[in-house]
Amino acid sequence: MILCGLVLLVSGSVLVHATHNPALDTTWEDWKSTQQKGYFGLGEEAIRRTIWEKNMQLIEAHNQEYELGIHTYELGMNHLGDMTTEEVVATMTGFRPDMEEEINSTFVPDSKAAPSSIDYRAKGYVTPVKNQGSCGSCWAFSAVGALEGQLKKQGKELVDLSPQNLVDCVGQDSGCNGGYRIYALDYVRRNGIATEKAYPYTGMDERCKYKSSMKRASCRGYEKIKRGDEKMLELALSQIGPISVSVNVQSSFHFYKKGIYNDWRCSREHQNHAVLAVGYAPGYWIVKNSWGKRWGAKGYIYMKKGINVCGIANRASYPVV
Repeated sequence: MILCGLVLLVSGSVLVHATHNPALDTTWEDWKSTQQKGYFGLGEEAIRRTIWEKNMQLIEAHNQEYELGIHTYELGMNHLGDMTTEEVVATMTGFRPDMEEEINSTFVPDSKAAPSSIDYRAKGYVTPVKNQGSCGSCWAFSAVGALEGQLKKQGKELVDLSPQNLVDCVGQDSGCNGGYRIYALDYVRRNGIATEKAYPYTGMDERCKYKSSMKRASCRGYEKIKRGDEKMLELALSQIGPISVSVNVQSSFHFYKKGIYNDWRCSREHQNHAVLAVGYAPGYWIVKNSWGKRWGAKGYIYMKKGINVCGIANRASYPVV
């Protein structure tokens, strides 16, 4: 993937002629080859190399503390390595929270106690990890993932639904510039949604190509879960299925590799990225991201349970089918 357009906007006033560590030359070339990176000339590559080296330093410093037991999770270099935190947030998140407060229907659990753990991947409720690319469409992937799980719960076939259908066709949202799950699910309620096969993902804003003949699924509405209540989130997961949640992402989130994620710097009040909670175990939530299988634990992150880490329980919702 060729990165462009944001080169001049990177933070820290990175200099084109910055001094690089020659000991990392081979590692840099190997990383570029593995991640299939290409740049517009030596100037852009110099900038990206500088960012990459800073991220390498961040990762190595964190992992040294991880080995000492200071952290409960490990970081690793991945395909985001030549991007600043600001760039990742600008191009690979996209969740807008304000409209979520307008959901009036709230989840009411039954009297059954939640099991100690549940993993909907093992139950066949979760489709493979996707990659939203440089498009702020997390809101669409999160909404689609929750709908896929609900359809499976109803005894229907697990099928990949189309985030691109929502990116292109939900007029109240802004496609790759971000959106609200409430508008996405309301669109599905009124129009239905196509499969990924019928309406494939491009990661770009395009004209709406949806036709009623493409309809593969729909919903009757949506419900939210009591704000900030992790016990309710646990009950909802156990009784409903995969739940659409949102989190605040920091640089440590971008390079998460394994372990139980818990970064005190991530805000519990300002969520900017929509993801999908697909289960839990004692001490952590199981969360599906949409940054591809090369990110995290094969596309997943395990987030600490019990402290509302990164505001994971603040804006949780699901479709009613």
